[in-house]
Amino acid sequence: MNKKNLKMRSVSGEYMEQYNALLRYVFQVTEHELSSIGWQEKEIIRAKYPTMEKADVLGWFDGDMLVSQVAVYPMQIQVFGKQYAMGGLTGVGTYPEYSNMGLMHKLLEQVLKNMREKGRYISYLYPYSIPYYRRKGWELISDKISYEIKDYQLPKSRQVAGSVRRVKIDSEELKKTYARYAAHTHGAIIRDELAWNEYWLWDNDDIMAAIYYNESDEPDGYLIYWIENDVFYIKDMIFNDEEARTGLWNFVSAHFSMIDKVEGNTYTDEPLAFLLEDASIKEVISPYYMGRIVDFTAFIADYPFKADGTDREWRFSMTDPIMECNQGSFLLKISKDGKGEAIKISEQCTDKINIQTMTTMLMGYKRPDYLAKIGRIQASGETIDMLEDAIEQQTPYISDYF
Repeated sequence: MNKKNLKMRSVSGEYMEQYNALLRYVFQVTEHELSSIGWQEKEIIRAKYPTMEKADVLGWFDGDMLVSQVAVYPMQIQVFGKQYAMGGLTGVGTYPEYSNMGLMHKLLEQVLKNMREKGRYISYLYPYSIPYYRRKGWELISDKISYEIKDYQLPKSRQVAGSVRRVKIDSEELKKTYARYAAHTHGAIIRDELAWNEYWLWDNDDIMAAIYYNESDEPDGYLIYWIENDVFYIKDMIFNDEEARTGLWNFVSAHFSMIDKVEGNTYTDEPLAFLLEDASIKEVISPYYMGRIVDFTAFIADYPFKADGTDREWRFSMTDPIMECNQGSFLLKISKDGKGEAIKISEQCTDKINIQTMTTMLMGYKRPDYLAKIGRIQASGETIDMLEDAIEQQTPYISDYF
């Protein structure tokens, strides 16, 4: 196979069937697996087509055959109260006979450049291989906690001022509930039509939703769930306060006579066991999403550091396996009111960090003190203390899948 015959270009809608076929091959999705959640291949193509029209899709072609591809969804996220444009990386795949030719590296290099040009200074992805994406500059930024609660371990019902009402999953009230939650939740994706379509794409037809309304009849949390074979499955639960959490768990516990256990996921850094009277439940923490700063100086320009009584500075050198704009020496300035500015400088610096570590630190997933202790940051104790004080303490919430 002659690499010279391969051409990189945008993937238009006419190649949607090839795009889908490549993904199915790479991720080994069978017809049986599709039918088990009620999908036929042509239905997936129709469902994905509106989403893909909004995405930036790039691929390598051998003649008219799509052999390697990547898609970027235009999304918005919250970062400590600031809204950022984000490039959601998905649809990554290469046929095996075209592997080890550097095709995906070139695609990632180009889509990152495209993101930067479009003002998307951070990227999210759900990794099929954490080591691979780490080598390309992404790093872990969130976890998923999976839990299993036996029926006799469910929390006892407690009095709350509001009430729970079941709603259709496509209701505007459900979207409103999430919007209220995401507006103040670090790391959350601000879901538009594209993001909601992806959120529901792989769910079965039995999925249901319930909303907790507070005393003022405002939606303060929701539960996405289904019941199958005496198991209450929780896809996601969000809540703005303890009252909403209690109200939603009251609703779950009300199914006591119908179920044997509850299995679910939570996407915060708060294990569930401590909140239960019988805390001997099963919980498994797994890495979930990865993130990557695309353009460091542009990302810092809007980043909300914590205010302090003095101006702060840090000189360091940074490496990035792809993006040249993130390579070299930098001066990070943080003003008294938390405004940041990153400037490229020519001097050599003894302090060192890479883009992966910078991303996980600024996103709050891992603290500067811990990163220094494991050798991911080389800096003085005084500098680490300054970074500890300057960066908010909150891990990202990401419950989406794309």
